[in-house]
Amino acid sequence: MKGAFVNMKQDDNGSPSAPQNYIEDSLKMISRAGLDHVRFVFYWEAYERDPKAFIKEIQSVAKAADKYGVKIIYDNHQWHTSSWLEDRGTGFPWFLFEGDSKYSRGGGGNTPDKAAQVFWADWWNRSVEDKQGKDGWTLMAEFLKKIVLTVDNHSSTLGYEILSEPHADKIDQWSKIGKFNSFITKELRKITDKTVIYSMNIPVDLNNPIKISPENLAKMAPSNKENIAFKISVYGVPDRDAYQKERFNIFLKTRNQTGVPLYIGEWNNVVRTKDGGIFKLNPGLSELTKTNAGQILGAFKKAGVWGTAFWKWDYRDADTTSFNLVDGKLKPTKYFGILKDSVEKIYGSSSLAENSNEPTLSSRNAPQVGLDAASSNTDTGTDGTSTSDVK
Repeated sequence: MKGAFVNMKQDDNGSPSAPQNYIEDSLKMISRAGLDHVRFVFYWEAYERDPKAFIKEIQSVAKAADKYGVKIIYDNHQWHTSSWLEDRGTGFPWFLFEGDSKYSRGGGGNTPDKAAQVFWADWWNRSVEDKQGKDGWTLMAEFLKKIVLTVDNHSSTLGYEILSEPHADKIDQWSKIGKFNSFITKELRKITDKTVIYSMNIPVDLNNPIKISPENLAKMAPSNKENIAFKISVYGVPDRDAYQKERFNIFLKTRNQTGVPLYIGEWNNVVRTKDGGIFKLNPGLSELTKTNAGQILGAFKKAGVWGTAFWKWDYRDADTTSFNLVDGKLKPTKYFGILKDSVEKIYGSSSLAENSNEPTLSSRNAPQVGLDAASSNTDTGTDGTSTSDVK
C-alpha cells in the first residue's frame, strides 16, 4: 500500500493530494474485505525531505492497523535507485550522491544504466559514504531503527523489509548482498524480534550472466535466519509458460535450500512484449481476471508460501489498470472485487469482526493474505509501467 508523505521524492514541493483520512479509510476497507495484512511502502529519501510528516504518517498506519486488525509489513522501498539519478526514480537519499562525480545527476537509475551500476557496486562494497565519512550501510540501519522504534510496540506490526529489489549486476555480488542483509538484520535484532524480510534482486532474468540459481539466491540470506522471510515478486501465473514455471521453481528450491519461507510481496498478472530488443510491460495486455487471479493464488497455496501481497493499493493513477484497487477518491475498482472474491475462494472467508473497534483476525495465522502497497496493499517497487526491469 502506498502512502502519501512517505512516498514523496526529495525535491517534491507542497503536500500530496491524498484523500482525507486516506490511511484510516483504506485500512478499514482492506479489513472489511477479509484481507489481513498490508505491505506498506516507504522511501528513505521521503524521510529526508520531511522527517516529521514521514513519521506522523507511519504512526497513523500503525494506529489504524491496530484498530482494524490488519498486520503491517513496513517496506524500505527503492525504484530505479533514487530521484537523484532520474526523475521517476525514488529511494536512496541525495546526500549519498552529492559531491561524488561518479554519481552524475540524471545518470539513470534502472538496472541497465551505467550510473546505477556504479552506485550499486559501491553500495555492495560498502564504500558509499556521506560527507562526514559514515558508510551507507550504517546510515540505512540508523534510518530503519527510527521506523522500528516508532511502530514496534504496536500489535499490528508484523515485520520489516530491509530493502526491496536491490540491483545485482555481477556474479560476485551475491555474497556481498548476503553480508549486507546479515549486517542490517543484526542491527535490527538489537531492538526487535519481529519478522525481518530480505528481498530478491533485480533483474531476475534466467539468461543473465549473473546466473540466477538457487545456490546464488541462497547467498543473499542473512546469516541469522531466525524469524526471517524471503520476498519475491510474481507477475503472472507461475506455470503460464516454461519460463515462468522455471522461475518460480528456482525460488521454491531456494526456500528448500535456505529453510527461509517465501513471501510473495508483489503479485499481479503482467504481460511483457518486446520493444526495441527489450521486454517491456504491456498495459493493454496485462489484465487481472477471476480466472488468472485464482490460478495465481492457487499456485501460492499449493506451494505453501508464507504470505502474499497484491500489487497495489494507491490513490494515484497507474498506466496499467489492474495495478490499482481503488481510484483517487478511494472508490474500489473491479479488481478489488476480483481480489476479495479470489482470496475468499482459495483461502476461505475471514472472521474479521464487523465491529471496527474490536476486530479479530482470522484463525488463519498463515499465510498472510493482503495488499501490497505493492500487493493487495500498495507497494511501488517494480510495477514496471514502462520499465525494462525483468522480474
